[in-house]
Amino acid sequence: MRSSEQGTRTPLQSSATTGLKIVIVGGFGVGKTTMVGSVSEIRPLSTEETLTRAGTAIDDARGVEGKSTTTVAFDFGRISLTDELILYLFGAPGQERFWFLWERLFTGTLGAVVLVDTRRLADSWYAIDRLEHHGMPFVVAHNRFGEPTHTLDQIRAALDLSDDVPLIACDARQRESSKAVLVRLVNHLYALSSARQVTS
Repeated sequence: MRSSEQGTRTPLQSSATTGLKIVIVGGFGVGKTTMVGSVSEIRPLSTEETLTRAGTAIDDARGVEGKSTTTVAFDFGRISLTDELILYLFGAPGQERFWFLWERLFTGTLGAVVLVDTRRLADSWYAIDRLEHHGMPFVVAHNRFGEPTHTLDQIRAALDLSDDVPLIACDARQRESSKAVLVRLVNHLYALSSARQVTS
């Protein structure tokens, strides 16, 4: 994946022929917008709006009381994997009132990242349920906020993840860490595709 300075406009290569769509899902305030922004080679499209008092009765902000903005549609970023292969990233909104948008975002998606925060782990269950319902391959990434208080094995058990679902720790603020999550997902998709070809 190519590196670029944050905010630099990187034009799409004329040789680009194939686009892959990836969606990043998870609960409110888990770091989806941050992950898209940290790894995108272009200035990401963001639909963040300021949280207002009107939303306090609707959005559960326990554990993320310091959050002042929220995504109201989706985030969008782009990464050039090769001269021909482009990865398009969509970050889904986390609040329950915006979940209806997820079905549209899932259209044409090859795989997903479920970003989890152990302070609000139950918020991840809906995302995992919807991905399993759609039969969409995914990896789970634990976005660490400060010192880790749970092991990956504990998180796997709490989420009741099968052994074939990759689980990785990350820091969504760091480009290389976010990139490692996406590489893990691409490798997972490749392994699944190869397994299907062997059995067909």
